[in-house]
Amino acid sequence: MRELIKINEAIVGREELDAVTEVFKTGVLSERSGSGPKVLEFEGAFAKSFGVKHAIAVSSGTAALHAALLAADVKAGDEVVVPSFTYVATVNAVLLAGARPIFADIDEETYCVRSDSVEDAVSRKTKAIIPVHLYGLPAEMKSIMEIAGREGIPVIADAAQAHGATYNDKNVACTADMTCFSFYGSKNMTTGEGGMVVTDDEDYAESLRVIRMQGEERPNWVVKLGHNYCMSEVAAAIGVVQLRKLLSFLEKRRENSNLLSEALRGSGRLALPKEPEGMQHAWNLYTVRLKGANAGRRAKVVEKLMAKNIEAIVYYETPVHMLPYYKQILSLKRGLLPATERASRQVFSLPIHPKVSGEDIEYMASSLKKVVA
Repeated sequence: MRELIKINEAIVGREELDAVTEVFKTGVLSERSGSGPKVLEFEGAFAKSFGVKHAIAVSSGTAALHAALLAADVKAGDEVVVPSFTYVATVNAVLLAGARPIFADIDEETYCVRSDSVEDAVSRKTKAIIPVHLYGLPAEMKSIMEIAGREGIPVIADAAQAHGATYNDKNVACTADMTCFSFYGSKNMTTGEGGMVVTDDEDYAESLRVIRMQGEERPNWVVKLGHNYCMSEVAAAIGVVQLRKLLSFLEKRRENSNLLSEALRGSGRLALPKEPEGMQHAWNLYTVRLKGANAGRRAKVVEKLMAKNIEAIVYYETPVHMLPYYKQILSLKRGLLPATERASRQVFSLPIHPKVSGEDIEYMASSLKKVVA
């Protein structure tokens, strides 16, 4: 029987093991300041690679988002514009900062938040906008930054799935006031758990370093509310190695996405992922749409693919505004975000990570075409 083709796999090897072993030999697994030698090395290498002035390592992608909101002085009574078609962490960070999420709808083809919907959602209470570079494709940052600039609102981009994506020939890290990355095991590069906030703004960078260390400006001198969001030396050591491999990971993901698109082209039932002009996809996930389907029909397709040992996964089956907790606290009704709700009934994702072979691509494509025929 064919081995399961997993939706994503962390690719770690001897180099990562050696790097972690070296950390254990030093005996320095963490630093009170949050900036041990490996964390500093990782931050410096990440900032240089992504073309930004500051990179602040934290313990997770969620920590990155929350810390960025705190650095932007978002607090109780404020509003933050976010998409609902995203992983719940994006919106949880807003609530953790004490603010209220205001949902904007998505583009039907890119699945990223639509700038005109963002503009409609902005009010005098809006204190931040969080576009999400979903599945690895950049959001429409030029329009969003123009809206934010007119209103004096900071933009905090969620790039958890978009390491290596570009927008108008710039790394996505350079397109917002702060950009947040995740290094969870399913991402384009991993530290197991971990995150990074990048910015060119000196004040934000200084604030973020204080926030990740319980709000301490120096030991036992707390100047603002913070958390223990420090990255460990072990995670940073893995990150240094993974960063060196990122380009090769991205090249393989792009190669696999091109092969899969070519193999699926001509299937009238499927809308394939697009890469609009001026945007370069990071291909964390290859997401297709079953045209005109309802959730039940899509579920049958996914079930049949799983039976063939193809791990097709639905991201995201229930938009955040329809999750039980958010329905309870925000009292939002179905129909609020029509494009988001249609996508949630029709899309599913296929594996294209670097361990996926050309033979796997052919098998997935032929299997999918038979299932949807």
